[in-house]
Amino acid sequence: MKITDTKTIRICGKCGCEYHEPPATSRYDSELKLCPDCGTREALESIGVSETEQNEILKTIHRYKRSINE
Repeated sequence: MKITDTKTIRICGKCGCEYHEPPATSRYDSELKLCPDCGTREALESIGVSETEQNEILKTIHRYKRSINE
């Protein structure tokens, strides 16, 4: 049996960017599907994390993801 690695291209309902990961659900509109970054931003925003700190957290997440995919 041959298994193929297919990725579904999705469009974020908030920022409009394409992404391949499973979607996040917006905390403000349960019908809205978000890219992982927008989902993370909404979660961090909901606990009072500043936009500057959100950017640093996302940079760390992206750097980690790149390192495990190399």
